[in-house]
Order: sequence, then structure tokens, then C-alpha cells
Amino acid sequence: MIMRPIFLLLALVMGVSVAGAQTPVVVKKSLAPDLPELHESVIVGSDTVPLVIPEKNWGRYDRGLNNYLFIPRGRWSFGLTASYGQLSTEDVQILSLLKDIDFNGKIYSIKPFISYFIRNNQSIGIRFNYSRGIGDLDNLSMDFDEDLNFSIRDVSYYTQSYSTSVFYRNYIGINKLKRFGIFNEVDVTVGSGSQRFKRIYNSEPKDTRTVITQGSINFSPGVCVFIQEYVSFNVSFGVFGVNFRREHQITDGIDEGTRFTSGANFRFNIFNINFGMMVVI
Repeated sequence: MIMRPIFLLLALVMGVSVAGAQTPVVVKKSLAPDLPELHESVIVGSDTVPLVIPEKNWGRYDRGLNNYLFIPRGRWSFGLTASYGQLSTEDVQILSLLKDIDFNGKIYSIKPFISYFIRNNQSIGIRFNYSRGIGDLDNLSMDFDEDLNFSIRDVSYYTQSYSTSVFYRNYIGINKLKRFGIFNEVDVTVGSGSQRFKRIYNSEPKDTRTVITQGSINFSPGVCVFIQEYVSFNVSFGVFGVNFRREHQITDGIDEGTRFTSGANFRFNIFNINFGMMVVI
């Protein structure tokens, strides 16, 4: 009779312990000290906004990576970015296989844009793109052995395109001086263009013209540096994109049909490095 109340008491204690284990309390730890600047505010126009933009921490630890106010909301930005690449060879020889390589090529693009900051450090905008590329191969000789050798000459390639992009750009301020920042940009682009490919085939000249309709989604990180209070210098790099392309081809006046292609690009493109200036008002 004495043992029964003891067993009931032990069962009650164990039950409470098990129930408590089913609802653990997670405490988020902080790896960074509480800096005074986290509580600072700045005056933008007639508003007082925090110097550090509050963001939700998705991990178990607060690592102290802060997004400082870089460009406040309500501002307009105007700018121009451009890219240029050129490759030129003359009488170059690679080992004993490729001889007398004479090639000249260049490609450039001009992209004016306008954007509006819908939130602090976040903007949406529209951009107009024009690009043009030229390539001329005057001579290329290949010599594998006495029975296998050939040469290519008088080949020219020309391309130009027009497109329009809608983009979203998210900036991250490096410090409270609002001088240096990094950003990531996502844009949706649609456009059209044309190509012309001229070459000698079976001792006869061939002229192929192609009309292109294309679209893409691109992701481009970059760096922004304010060289003056309202003027900044930007560099962005194309690192990832998804694209589709429709081509209609005509050779010497003969319709050769239409082709549709699509794909994704996961590599760094040296011809997609854009340098530009931006004015914020």
C-alpha cells in the first residue's frame, strides 16, 4: 500500500519530463557583438530610417553580416553600361597544325537604363540594349600530314541585335559610409537581330542571312562605387542565364527553314563584363 503512491508519483514526474522533451525551446545564438551602429538612424529627406536595414536571419546563428543603407527608397537612377571585346591575330602558328592564322574580330554593346528604388537598396528598372559583332578570317591553314591538309580564306561574319530588359537589382552596403556596395541583378530580356555569314564553298561564294528572335533570363552580380555624392561607377559580370532562340535562315535567296533552340549557361562569359556609370537623384 505504501509503494503504490510512490510509483504514481514517479510516473507523474516522468510524464511531465517526456511531455517537456516533445516541445524543445530553440535559442538563437549570436556570434557578433551588439554594435552601437546597429541602433543608429539617418535622415533621408523628411524621414528617419535605420542605418542598418533589418533582415530576417534564416540560420541558427546571427553572424553579424549587416546590410547597410546604400541608396534609400524613392530615388531615381539613370545610367549607361557598355562592354567591348576584341581579338586579333596575324600570321600566328600553333604547333605544326595551324598555320598562317589571320583573324580580326570585335564585339561591343551599349545599354542605357533607368530605374526606381522601390525599397531601401532595392530597385526595378528598364534597359535598352544594342550590340554588334564583326569577325573576319582572311586565312587559316591546317596541316595534319601530307594527305590531310586544307585552308580556309575570305570568311566574314556580322551580327547586330536590339533588345529590351526589365530588371531587379538588390544592393548590399558594405559599411555606413555609403561609398562601396555589391549587388545582384536579375533581368528578363526579349529582342531581335540579324546575322550575315559570307564564305567560299566549293570555289563559289555563299551568303547566308539569319533573322533572330530571342529571349533570356540572366543573373549578374556586380560592384558599385560612388566616386561622387550622386555619381557611381559599376562593374557587373554575367555568370548564369537561361535563353531561347528562334532563327530563320536564307542562303543566296533560298529559304532554308527555321530552327528553335534553348539552353542554360552556367559559366563566366568574358564578353559579358559590363562597365558603366550611374547617376542617382
